[in-house]
Amino acid sequence: MKKTKGQIEAEISEAIIKFEKEYMGRGPLEAKTYIIDDLILVRLKGVLTKAEYQLANPVDIVNGRTLIKQMRIALLEKGRPLLEAVVESIINQKMISLHTDISTRTGEKVIIFTLDSPPKLEY
Repeated sequence: MKKTKGQIEAEISEAIIKFEKEYMGRGPLEAKTYIIDDLILVRLKGVLTKAEYQLANPVDIVNGRTLIKQMRIALLEKGRPLLEAVVESIINQKMISLHTDISTRTGEKVIIFTLDSPPKLEY
């Protein structure tokens, strides 16, 4: 049975929250997923820890923001096969690539999955 766009988006949000909690050690305060053609955009809010916010303060440490981004990207790359497998199992198709960035000012993170074609949805 095909799933609706909303069902798939909700499942992906839940899976990403679980991944962030179990693999990264802390989950976001909020997660929202958007399917746009052959892209899946996941927006996570409240992902930084209190310590990371302190490190990101430009007055104290100039390279703090860079360190946070490097560490978060390295951790995600390590868990990437697991994350891709979880999302692929929800959408039942292959992923081409994954892109991510994190804002050290807002504590927001985005993950973009590129698919081989738009997901088959029920309307």
